[in-house]
Amino acid sequence: MDLGLKDRVYVVTGATRGLGHAAARELVADGAKVVISGRDDKQVAEAAAELGPNAVGVAVDNSAADAPERLVAAAHEHFGGFHGVLVSVGGPPPGFVADNTDDQWRTSFESVFLGAVRLARTAAAELEPGGVIGFVLSGSVHEPIPGLTVSNGLRPGLAGFAKSIADELGPRGIRVVGLLPARIDTDRVRELDGLSADPEATRAANEARIPLRRYGAPEEFGRVAAFLLSPAASYLTGIMVPVDGGMRHGF
Repeated sequence: MDLGLKDRVYVVTGATRGLGHAAARELVADGAKVVISGRDDKQVAEAAAELGPNAVGVAVDNSAADAPERLVAAAHEHFGGFHGVLVSVGGPPPGFVADNTDDQWRTSFESVFLGAVRLARTAAAELEPGGVIGFVLSGSVHEPIPGLTVSNGLRPGLAGFAKSIADELGPRGIRVVGLLPARIDTDRVRELDGLSADPEATRAANEARIPLRRYGAPEEFGRVAAFLLSPAASYLTGIMVPVDGGMRHGF
């Protein structure tokens, strides 16, 4: 199936590793061009080089006020256009309500929530009909995840924001979509499993809760993201798509 991605240009944040990188890789594989971001200069340069000539890296923190303008400007400068954005941010620090400090909440809000709002706002002002804004969220949008209190507090609010702007931007022909990953086999998920006393037993218990009985591969997530950002998904907006192997049992 041709997704219609050839020569379309996307900004993908948090794309030096994990889900953002997987999405960027699949977009490039299907013919798109990407501007990727991350906080570390070296990691951004290495990730862009791995993706090839259709990728450019910009070292910037999602929480920086000028990040959206810099990323969109890079898309125009290097590739002559801008068709969409996928906002992916590293997960907030784990912990229960008594563990997380005010500083952790503030930092996470700036990066996970406000940074995403800023980028979506900038993209909305730039995009033409057919453009798309995507958010990498979490299964915690529907059900809190034990030990991820900060994420549980911020991700559902960002999902509500995404639904709101889907209604606002729909008449302009701009789509808004969300992805809700669960146990995808990334460094972040392995790090969370590693916090338990017995990581192997924790993974086995998690796999037993997944109808497909395994963690998802990053490329499986990346292919879903590429489809949702593509013209092939042109009548999909305002939706939250679980990428979780069937863990969510509600409709």
